[in-house]
This record gives sequence, C-alpha cells and structure tokens, in this order.
Amino acid sequence: MFIFGAIILGAMVGSFLNVCIYRLPREESIVSPGSRCPHCKTPIRFYDNIPIISFLLLGGKCRYCHHSISIQYPVIEGITALSSLFLFVHFGVSLSYIIYFAFVSALIVITAIDLYHQIIPDVISLPGIGAGVLASLILPNISFWDSLIGLISGGGILFLVATGYQWLFKREGMGGGDVKLLAMIGAFLGWKAVILTILLSSLIGSIVGVVLILIKGKDFKYAIPFGPFLSLGAALSLFFGEDLIRWYLHAGR
Repeated sequence: MFIFGAIILGAMVGSFLNVCIYRLPREESIVSPGSRCPHCKTPIRFYDNIPIISFLLLGGKCRYCHHSISIQYPVIEGITALSSLFLFVHFGVSLSYIIYFAFVSALIVITAIDLYHQIIPDVISLPGIGAGVLASLILPNISFWDSLIGLISGGGILFLVATGYQWLFKREGMGGGDVKLLAMIGAFLGWKAVILTILLSSLIGSIVGVVLILIKGKDFKYAIPFGPFLSLGAALSLFFGEDLIRWYLHAGR
C-alpha cells in the first residue's frame, strides 16, 4: 500500500512539475491560474488532469481544441513517479524520503528547463542551496560540515573551471547556472558526492556530446546544456554513491 502511495504521490507531483517547467522560464505564477491548455487556454477539468491516465484517455490531444499534448507531460509524471518509488524503497517512511524527493523533483525541473531553454532558474538553485544546508541538520547521512564543504567545493570547482575556460578560449563554456546547481547538489549530498557527480556527469556528457556531434555533423564548439548531466550524476550519486565509491576503492587495490 505504501509503495502504491509513493507511486501515486510521485505522479501527482510530476503533474505539478510540468506546470513549473512550462511557467518558470516565462516568469509566470506556478500557483494561478489553474492548469489550462497552452494552446487554446481553456481550463483543464480535474478528470482531464489525472497524471498519465488522462493523456492516454484523450489520445494525447486537448479535449477542446484537439491540439496535440506534448509527450513531455506523461514522461515527467512517469519519471517523477519512479523517482518517488526508488526513494521510498531506499529510505522508507522518513524525513530523508521527503527531503530527497523534493531535491530530485528540483533536479527534474532543472533538467527539462535546461534542455528546452539552456537556462537554470535561480529561483530553484539558490533557495535549494539554503534548503540543502538546513536539511543537513536533520538528515542522518550527512553532517552540517559535509554540506557546507560540499556547497563551497561544488560551486568553487565549477566556477574555477568556467573562469579558466573563458580565459583560455575567450568564450563562455559553462554558465553560472551550472555553478549554482553543483553548489546545491553539494549542499544536499556533501563533498564526496560532488566529486562523484562531476566524474559521472563529465563521462556521460562526453559520450552523449560526441554522439550528438557526429549525428548532427557539428564541431566541438557545439553547445550542449550541462545541467541535465549534473542532475543525472547527482541522482546516481544519491542512489549508488556509496556503492560506486567502495567499488572504485576496491578495484584500485
């Protein structure tokens, strides 16, 4: 019953995250007006706003204007539902589950907005930094000092990388949003996870970047948002960080 509840909660939160993904870059309120079709602006009835299910029943189209609904909506709801499930299995009924679910939800919104607009909203990352530090006071698996060092090292490392790249190549290679995002990740997960997040995101980002460059026929100046890879690296660090670190230390013997 609790597992089913975690899935339902995740899907419902995912529906709200879709609102944030659409409205935050447009600087619109995420509270009012209520959900409406982005094309005909007709308010969406509650029975047409059931996560995933309504999309399937409507055939992926608005009931009123029959315009196609983006596949983003059920995808985000599904990813958030699975994230809630994995977090519940990992942490059970606890404050850790609630806090890290909020953290992962923020990463999902950041990923989608960065993919669409190549920006990371300060309205998420900056409060997230403070929230991560405060959360360390009650989370059992991270201390206040781990969080503080993670914040400083996360933001500091990427700031130095971005500054060095701009100095060497005379152009921006990494935005300030990535710096603030890694600072937020460090605040929630600690300094060890910052190192692991950088390694994982750089590895995955390099592979995906090379593939996209080859497919699109671009050169190595082709801009690819780094926020989604940082978010993925952070999620992997959250779920598998200790196991990956132990494996690496054991393999190095």
